[in-house]
Amino acid sequence: MHRISEVEVLEGYRLELRFADGTRGTVDLSRLAGKGVFSLWNDYEAFGSVRIGPAGELAWGDEIDLCPDSLYLEVTGQSPEEAFPRLKRERVHA
Repeated sequence: MHRISEVEVLEGYRLELRFADGTRGTVDLSRLAGKGVFSLWNDYEAFGSVRIGPAGELAWGDEIDLCPDSLYLEVTGQSPEEAFPRLKRERVHA
């Protein structure tokens, strides 16, 4: 599992992230703003209140949390199999 170690709020519902392994990158969350639970972000100050939770996830109060692994995939452009080599399945011939 990848853990977020730093987060910086940028304009336009974007976040600059740094992960514990040193990987850095920007994620654009504007596609989520105003939809479902993300209507919390209609108040941009609420979006700016992001914090890093105990499992290295991003959290906004008790209402929203985002998985650090999915954000890592977005930042790196990797597939799940590339980011998590144990997911690769070997073919078994029976």
